[in-house]
Amino acid sequence: MKQRSYIKAFSRKVCKKRKHVDSRIYKHHYRIKTSDFVNRNNNKINFQSDNVWKILNPIEQSIQNKIDTYGTKLIEWDVNIYRGILTGYNEAFIIDGKTRNHLIKSDPKSAELIRPILRGRDISRYGYLFADKWLICTFPSREYNIDDYPAIKKHLLSFSKEKLEQSGKTHNINGTIIKSRKKTTNKWFETQDSISYWDEFSKQKIVWKRIGSLLKFAYDDSGSVTLDSTCIATGKNIKYLAAILNTTLGNYLFINSPKTGTGDLIISVQAFEPIKIPQISENEMQKFEELYDCIKLCIDKGKDYSKYELELENKTYQLYDINDIERKHIEKISRSLFR
Repeated sequence: MKQRSYIKAFSRKVCKKRKHVDSRIYKHHYRIKTSDFVNRNNNKINFQSDNVWKILNPIEQSIQNKIDTYGTKLIEWDVNIYRGILTGYNEAFIIDGKTRNHLIKSDPKSAELIRPILRGRDISRYGYLFADKWLICTFPSREYNIDDYPAIKKHLLSFSKEKLEQSGKTHNINGTIIKSRKKTTNKWFETQDSISYWDEFSKQKIVWKRIGSLLKFAYDDSGSVTLDSTCIATGKNIKYLAAILNTTLGNYLFINSPKTGTGDLIISVQAFEPIKIPQISENEMQKFEELYDCIKLCIDKGKDYSKYELELENKTYQLYDINDIERKHIEKISRSLFR
């Protein structure tokens, strides 16, 4: 028996005045009667703007409406978002504490270029574990003269100038094939990215892993720089934002973020900017920041922080006016995807 194909068609033009999509099936441009299943399970979805359509079930639509109502996109906050540092050759530029101490002992001026660094793997919810890793911060935008830092120059040259040069060339050194870093206008001793925003790392910031299966946001005020496996956000009310983002509902906000082929989330600048978080008074924000501090202190001391986390969860749901049924749905989705 020959099978027939049917197309479910949605048209904004047909329903523009009514502001909803009414599901109908069309065959050869003729409307036919829909099945009992479609009639029982169809939904009317309101579109209040010309933004991208989101086809959601009733509970998801209710949650999204509240997020849209109470939240403000982070791009509209006084917040700046950046990617971490790309060196092009981590083995040369990232050093351990022992090497750092040796370089500073050889030339105290070396301390000017060496800063603690956080990698994606170091980040956890509410904090991070510093792995005693340090970055040689020869950012092109700073226009350093490497001859002013002889110990660092010697260290970098030990990895071969041909490997470090940013020409994109392939060299044959005594029968060994050596490929340099990709072609840029930067000098051999400089990081691959210009990092014109280098001073942002000294500010209070949120740090998170740029690609991963779990969502973790850390507040940092240590002045650490971060690797390109992370992103950072600086600006006002940073600790408040970090508190919200670490909650179950905060994770749920990333449900439509892009993913890799293996299913990992890509929390890039573009994915972070549309996230909607309520803008509340400074006094109200302080309560969230205090809860973040309590949780972080308990983690550092190895104590139970569940009561503070539960209070933070409850206060976040209240910000969006989420009811019990919606909360259960959010927790089910978030814990299956992000925890």
